[in-house]
Amino acid sequence: MKFKMVHENYNVYDLQKSLDFYEKALGLHELRRSEAKDGSNIIVYIGNEESEFELELTWLRDMDRPYNLGDEEFHLAFRTEDFEAAHKLHEEMGCICFENHERGIYFIMDPDGYWLEILPVRK
Repeated sequence: MKFKMVHENYNVYDLQKSLDFYEKALGLHELRRSEAKDGSNIIVYIGNEESEFELELTWLRDMDRPYNLGDEEFHLAFRTEDFEAAHKLHEEMGCICFENHERGIYFIMDPDGYWLEILPVRK
């Protein structure tokens, strides 16, 4: 039996702020959305042409505070062919939260505190 990963979910406090962040920082755009008839939630799937994998952003109307992510010991990783340009963009955005120079990687943080690892293409 085989399984294919298709998406990961992040709950977000401010949906538009998150959509704007992911578009600017990682080039991910809205693929589709589902809105509850009673307005209690909105689910937006974002992605790009580089992969079939999608990130699901879930907004819950009744959430009255930012999410508590605990110790933040989880992350989603992205690989880029233009690591230097990505680093410059993320530095300008002020979203780099940790750099590991020894491994040649860094992490950015989205508006809700989720960490996203940025990796160069290794040859």
